[in-house]
Amino acid sequence: MAQARSELSEDAKEKPSEMTNAYADGRVTVIFTPAGIETRIETGTTILDAARAFGVDLDSTCGGRGLCGRCQVKPSFGEFAKWRIRSDAAAVGEWTGTEETYAGRRRIADGLRLGCQAKILGDLVVDVPAASQVHRPVVRKTIDLPGLTIDPLITAHYVQLRDPALGDESSEAELLAEALSSDWGIDEATVAPLVLPQLHTAIVAGRRCVTAVVHTDGMVIDIRPGFDEALYGVAIDVGSTTIAGYLVDLADGELLASGGAMNPQIRFGEDLMSRVSYVMMNPGGETELTAAVRSAIDDLIDQLIDLLMHSLTQKSATGAVIVDRATIRRQIVDVVFVGNPVMHHLLLGINPSALGSAPFTLTISAPVNTVARELGLELPVARAHIGPCIAGHVGADAAAAMLNESTHRSHEPQLMVDVGTNAEIVLGTAEGTFAASSPTGPAFEGAQISCGVRAAAGAVERIRINRDTLEVRFKVIGVNSWSDDPEFAKATAQLDIPGLCGSAIIEIVGEMFLAGICDRNGVVQGSTATRTWRLQPDGRAFKFVIRAASDQQIELAVTQNDIRQIQLASAALRAGIDLLMEHAGVSEVRDIRLAGAFGAHIDPVYALVLGLIPDCPVSGVRAVGNSSGAGAVRMLLSAAQRAEISHAVTAVEKIETATESRFQELFVAAMAFPHATAKSPHLEKVMKLPSSQGDLLSRRRRRSRRANTRGESNMVESTGTNKEAPT
Repeated sequence: MAQARSELSEDAKEKPSEMTNAYADGRVTVIFTPAGIETRIETGTTILDAARAFGVDLDSTCGGRGLCGRCQVKPSFGEFAKWRIRSDAAAVGEWTGTEETYAGRRRIADGLRLGCQAKILGDLVVDVPAASQVHRPVVRKTIDLPGLTIDPLITAHYVQLRDPALGDESSEAELLAEALSSDWGIDEATVAPLVLPQLHTAIVAGRRCVTAVVHTDGMVIDIRPGFDEALYGVAIDVGSTTIAGYLVDLADGELLASGGAMNPQIRFGEDLMSRVSYVMMNPGGETELTAAVRSAIDDLIDQLIDLLMHSLTQKSATGAVIVDRATIRRQIVDVVFVGNPVMHHLLLGINPSALGSAPFTLTISAPVNTVARELGLELPVARAHIGPCIAGHVGADAAAAMLNESTHRSHEPQLMVDVGTNAEIVLGTAEGTFAASSPTGPAFEGAQISCGVRAAAGAVERIRINRDTLEVRFKVIGVNSWSDDPEFAKATAQLDIPGLCGSAIIEIVGEMFLAGICDRNGVVQGSTATRTWRLQPDGRAFKFVIRAASDQQIELAVTQNDIRQIQLASAALRAGIDLLMEHAGVSEVRDIRLAGAFGAHIDPVYALVLGLIPDCPVSGVRAVGNSSGAGAVRMLLSAAQRAEISHAVTAVEKIETATESRFQELFVAAMAFPHATAKSPHLEKVMKLPSSQGDLLSRRRRRSRRANTRGESNMVESTGTNKEAPT
């Protein structure tokens, strides 16, 4: 490229002072935008050949044969003082017959030409649209991938093999390698052993024209007769509760389908340690767990394929099915997996028992590259990449989220929290990246809560308590109106409302604290019973009734034990965060990102009220959805980002909460709402918190002195009510 620019400097001397498109040597100037590359080329050269000669990022998979439609460019006409040239319509050749009859998947847009067909006849300015670039930026509505540039590991290349002459000893594999080298600059290509049986058949069927699917390592992983550029990839986030999948077009990064499925391993245990225990207690148990998750992943891939087939059928002119499932399974050429360490090991068929006790040693932490068939998936040609783990309890899912949020490249402190049965926490600072996990348990997902359910249609997702009347209103998944709206009864007539999902559980506990129904230590205040029928005796404690039982519906209520479960989970999470901040020497974080299904729906204000996260501006807390899945898509589409996270995890400082002496002290302090000792100035700017009378630690000391004479409900003082807090 430097040589080309040097030549331009000399050539510029040959230009007449006025704008022109004529040169003494018969060559013309071509300017490629937006790259700003300027070059001299012989007249009659196609735009694609000129782009290739000087390193312009212009896509093509058909080798310039006018089949793929990827090399579309926009000739620009007029006078360009910057380059001292005039570009007019005569500077580009007439439409060719190939362009006139073109019927590929990508229609030629208005004002554009096929770069492989349009010839340069004079000085010309050519714009290469983003959609025609190989390393194009990706903009997507349904999954957030800021700053991603496509850098594919697997590409399709259309070639025509030369006819062998009598006495020519070249094999068909050698002829293919020769064509890939001469047409595409892919040197020393080799054909995968599993592809060899199809090679001759494809060459004959394609009349010596074939599409080779080539991995960046030079291996031909599939061979197709004629021109067939379809390349798909699948990114899978293997969660302990749910498995999320994304089907992507590897050529342009378009998200074609997404879906999810329950992880069938749940029948072996709700949480990770239960599944590890199952393996420990049942010889060969890991085989059962591995088979279950692999089968679920294969079924999920079928689900994604069905969605793609439906989409392709809808787009076809006739409305008829234009492709079958087997064909798409063969067109899926790459799969990326991420998951927590236990899921990671079980996917690979590794016994996870070592992760059940200290020192929580991983069998392997580095990325694993294999073929999809080795993982029991019915994908005949696909490669498989299993992302790297950070530590024994911080897995490839946290690494993928770290990649998507650029936590490891943060200059200001950034906290990324993936809230699940085992919360994974990553703190990025200018000095380094720190990671830990906290055993939050399944309470945030509704388990171990008397009225808790998983997030599904009908589950309560939002809830509010009137500070004056203590009356309740709520909102359920699938219905837009609140329970006190006239339309609510009609909208939910055919809908079962079985309980509260995680986001509502957080909100109801936060609302009970803000309304004075429970104090900052989580103790339900029996004295509130004089103000509302909703507070009712429940053994030696009290429960708060959200909805009374009837012939048609069960009672929904929050018990003292429910609040304790939320306290334990939130305190474990907060203690892990505080421990990381201590190790990093960080006193405040103003950028907090909540990842995962639970994090995507929790209200940041209530996360601050319960002290799940450190106090910070409410605007600094945001949900980022399935950031692990998004990170897996990044690894699928970009070799550079796959390499980046592989290197980044080796520099992360791991903090093991189970062996840290400070964890228990931090845990106890985090049991209070919002916290026993830490102040909440940012939260108090948006709402008035109930007043406190002494901190949790001093109360615990008083509790120990009188534990033999007083019950738990009288161990601490009531903080009273707060009628001024917003509803």
